[in-house]
Amino acid sequence: MSEQSFEEMLEENVKTIRNGEIVKGEVIDVKDDEIILNIGYKADGIISKSEYSDDSSLVLTDAVHVGDELEAKVLKVNDGEGQVILTYKRLAAEKGNKRLEEAFESQEVLKAPVTQVLEGGLCVNVEATRVFIPASLVSDTYEKDLSKYKDQEIEFIITEFNPRRRRIIGNRKQLLLAEKAEKQKALMERINIGDTVVGKVKNVTDFGAFIDLDGADGLLHISEMSWGRVENPRKVFNVGDEVKVLIKDINGEKIALSKKFPEENPWLDAAEKFAVGNIVTGRVARMTDFGAFVELAPGVDALLHVSQISREHVAKPSDVLSIGQEIEAKVVDFNGSDRKISLSMKVLENNNPAPAPADEAPAEDDEEF
Repeated sequence: MSEQSFEEMLEENVKTIRNGEIVKGEVIDVKDDEIILNIGYKADGIISKSEYSDDSSLVLTDAVHVGDELEAKVLKVNDGEGQVILTYKRLAAEKGNKRLEEAFESQEVLKAPVTQVLEGGLCVNVEATRVFIPASLVSDTYEKDLSKYKDQEIEFIITEFNPRRRRIIGNRKQLLLAEKAEKQKALMERINIGDTVVGKVKNVTDFGAFIDLDGADGLLHISEMSWGRVENPRKVFNVGDEVKVLIKDINGEKIALSKKFPEENPWLDAAEKFAVGNIVTGRVARMTDFGAFVELAPGVDALLHVSQISREHVAKPSDVLSIGQEIEAKVVDFNGSDRKISLSMKVLENNNPAPAPADEAPAEDDEEF
């Protein structure tokens, strides 16, 4: 039996590796442009900076340190100079693709920070693999500016997976819609017509305000904002305001709201305040050809007919009155069931006409015999 040389014995004790194999090793040196790894082979493994990361600004000596353990994939067992060429980033990408494929098939909810904001959407990285979330799938509402998402950690699912075409699409909108549907269901089970709830103003329009009730939006129409008259909702509410509202009606997914709380109804004590014979003050709110409507209290208007404005002839109210003018009048009729009140300014005028001036006194007639 022939004796083995030391080199032959050493060869037997050193493992063999092949191209494409995954190896583990300890970092024994880090340079500006490469990492040297002891992989338990007769030659050390080399990971160039470009095979570690695509980030050109990365400082390799800051990212990797002597003693770190890394897993890499063999690109070449021998580069011609006896070195084993390894890749770290390609193995990480393969792992990331596998992870994303599993998440795609199971529709698992993933979470990752936004690494890049583009004009058409967001980019996130999952285990070194890039996922693109189009702008249309970022939110359940249109968002013109996506910059607020930079570095923010977001949740999403994978709705398209095609690594060969480098097309891996994430979807955040679907999760938001599902969450919204759950909240809406819970809200609808919780609220009833007549309930008082608190919400936040989400949007204000010419015809009303949309109130976020934490699960669904309710419409507070301009006619329901006050017992009084509201000319412009934007002068009453601002986005973000917290408001207490009454659930007026629920029709499917539509919720009608009101701030006309029954206990604050100004007609509850109107019969006493505005009884026939009472002298009241009010503000001219609007005018027509036949008369002026006077606001006696928020939600309580009375009619001052053109014939009751003055003892003098008045062709139309606007000849002697103006919007916003405060007037004093007497209540001449009160109809609580129809919520109608009639006023008169004329009856408050002095009933005794002023004496005629001396030069206008009638002369005595001379009689001829």
